[in-house]
Amino acid sequence: MASMAENPAVAAAEASGIAFRIVEHGPVRSLAEAAAARGVEVPDVVKTIVVRVGDGDYRFVLVPGDRVISWPKLRALLGVNRLSMPDAATARDATGYERGTITPFGSSTAWPVVADERILGREITLGAGRHGVALAVDAGAAIEALGAAVADVSEPEA
Repeated sequence: MASMAENPAVAAAEASGIAFRIVEHGPVRSLAEAAAARGVEVPDVVKTIVVRVGDGDYRFVLVPGDRVISWPKLRALLGVNRLSMPDAATARDATGYERGTITPFGSSTAWPVVADERILGREITLGAGRHGVALAVDAGAAIEALGAAVADVSEPEA
């Protein structure tokens, strides 16, 4: 396994100057398992979802683990009529990360970030570029470091 020093997500978090912890855990098969392995509540496992805005144009959307993107809210925020989620290979090409490890930190392209307002005021965990590795960080510090827009862009998971 490569060292954490060679992990672009960890390197980018370090370079940002924010305080964070690295949380390493074994394989997980669900968000609930990830929360248990990370020692946090499900909403604090923040999913980084890659959304295609246009041809070759993407956004990272940070959503609490117990919620999903509200497509109407996100379209209204971004001022577009159509959004889609790229397939796993396209998401990897756009970010440099595999699904399940995607994070705005250290992405191969610094796409704009939209954070759901419900993550504010919490310590959250984000993917860290590798399976079984997460960054635990204050949500406000991460939002500031990433220059994220904060808005209501989620709804409860059905």
